[in-house]
Amino acid sequence: MERVDLMPPTAADDAVPHDDAVAHGADLADAYAAAPLLNCLLREVAQPLPGYGARPVYRLPGGRLLRVRGTRRPSAPEVHAEGRWHRLGHHELVTLVAEELALRTGLSNPELPAEMLDSRDAVAALLAARRRATAPEDPYLRSEQALLTGHPHHPAPKARGGGPSGAWLPYAPEAHARFPLVLLGLRADTVVEEGDTSALDALAPAPPGYRLLPAHPWQLALTAPTLAPAFADGRLIRLGGTGFDTWPTAAVRTVYAPPADLFLKFSLDVRITNDVRRLWRHDLERLRRTDAAAVAALAAGPAAWLADRGYRTARFAFEELAVLVRDGVRGHVPPGATPLLAAGLVEGFAGSPLDGLGDPAPWWAAYLAQVVPPALRAFADHGVVLEAHLQNTLVAVDATGTPVRALYRDAEGVKLLPETGRAAGWERLVYCLVVNHLMEVAGALTERHPAFDPWPAARRELARHGVPEATALLTAPTLPAKTNLLLRWTGADGAAARYLPLPNPLAGAGR
Repeated sequence: MERVDLMPPTAADDAVPHDDAVAHGADLADAYAAAPLLNCLLREVAQPLPGYGARPVYRLPGGRLLRVRGTRRPSAPEVHAEGRWHRLGHHELVTLVAEELALRTGLSNPELPAEMLDSRDAVAALLAARRRATAPEDPYLRSEQALLTGHPHHPAPKARGGGPSGAWLPYAPEAHARFPLVLLGLRADTVVEEGDTSALDALAPAPPGYRLLPAHPWQLALTAPTLAPAFADGRLIRLGGTGFDTWPTAAVRTVYAPPADLFLKFSLDVRITNDVRRLWRHDLERLRRTDAAAVAALAAGPAAWLADRGYRTARFAFEELAVLVRDGVRGHVPPGATPLLAAGLVEGFAGSPLDGLGDPAPWWAAYLAQVVPPALRAFADHGVVLEAHLQNTLVAVDATGTPVRALYRDAEGVKLLPETGRAAGWERLVYCLVVNHLMEVAGALTERHPAFDPWPAARRELARHGVPEATALLTAPTLPAKTNLLLRWTGADGAAARYLPLPNPLAGAGR
């Protein structure tokens, strides 16, 4: 994109015709891909400029002015040049972001713009696939497979490693995929396992001298050259597939097996959001400790923990072939209740309890009462920092759609005090629970009910548990917001979270 010097816009510049392309969804892929990228750009590097009319206007690091439509999911980006506003297509937006990040950081990064474009192309492929697919009947599975936008503050949330869509679409939750797992026989003397993996042996019999090892077919294709010698010498043998389909969940590499009421989490040698999604050895080797701590932290309360029971893998391909066994949902929800993914509530799906709500206040109060207390008690009483963000939280609702129980998952993301400092642990919890989670659900509610103020109720819920950090949070001017765009641009490790201050809506909320 050509750099231009800008004249300040006038208020009259805001009076532009409504964009028919956006209004009629002429390019949904651009719209889906632009929203999280713009959220990152506007939160992390742009300066808001009030007083330019109804549409938000921002100054970028290089001096250019950018305006968008909307706030929660910004769209229709325009840059001001030569006295007027110019609409940016997605490719132009990516170029603009790259130029501004280079100015902001003094660094170049050709990899991230390619991921941004890949994410947009992936959305286009997903939209086309969804038109041909049949959504699952189960509302829980619909909520897990709803995330066409995905992480609302990530520059490339749908990037799939840059490969052809035919390689990954058969395993994409957003395309309503379902597929059998590949069953392997792993020679018994090469097995490495820890914890309770008996559910794997129940999937199918293995021949004498072998143990059963299910494999994700996409990961098996990705690692085929590495594994070829093991198939050749008999350390691995193929035993066919499961006699039933599994459903990929929002995490992509984790699948749900309804007949066994079981989740299985695999390594996947693809970068999704910030990380290559392998089951790393160091995480697996601490799994029993973090999972046991989470089980103990949630044992006394109404919330549930989906336990990561154990893992099995091959000594010669420890990370590549690892599979983790996780509790299913049926034994953790009250009779007659339906679990739903919190991220699905934010994205929207057919049958969401947010649709058709009359007064949102009772629903929101019930939601807060289920998701907030367990996370606070785990931190304050047990030193356990749950990764209570949208994709790791399920909320069970009763027949009326009212939240009745929270379910948390993923021991890999759990942090323990004191090895994680208390201040750092609290900062992470506030980001996951408040910024990533409650702010997004609140935004989904206020989008449907513009007059509704969700923050007084959130303030009351956080205040009533006597956690000193939570009490201090109510008057703190800012909240910590993770900088996914800058993190990826500077090549920081995905686990090395960096935060910037975000205005705290709790501080200004009425009591």
